[in-house]
Amino acid sequence: MEQPPTKPSIARALWWPLAAVVALALAASVLLSGLGTSTSSADLATGERLYATHCAACHGTDLAGQPDWRRRKADGKLPAPPHDDSGHTWHHDDALLFDIVKHGLVPPRAPADYPTDMPVYAGVLSDAEIHAVLAFIASHWSDEVREMRRQRLGG
Repeated sequence: MEQPPTKPSIARALWWPLAAVVALALAASVLLSGLGTSTSSADLATGERLYATHCAACHGTDLAGQPDWRRRKADGKLPAPPHDDSGHTWHHDDALLFDIVKHGLVPPRAPADYPTDMPVYAGVLSDAEIHAVLAFIASHWSDEVREMRRQRLGG
């Protein structure tokens, strides 16, 4: 006659599914942080504060950008684009966005001598702060835009 399971074997049987759930949660967290879509409220709060300090004057407190952002100004520069759903920020992968913020719109991210008002943030913001700003921006995208971005960028 078969014996009922003992407590240690039940605990052992429950351990593996729990470990798998924890491993998946950690993996998802790492992937999301690498995509600039961190869900940490501290990261988003830091990103919001840094965006307000360094980006909002040009890109708008509401991420709406400057008027006529697709039409060059008299000096040949484009106005600051929106970072909300109406802009093209979400079209670009996170590595490119990070590089633009850190190093500016210079080759290979733009043609040589590209006229721009976009400042370079290397030495001003740390890598973690740049990622926090990008996470803050991404947190404002609609589910529809997130899905289109996922399809567009293959991830």
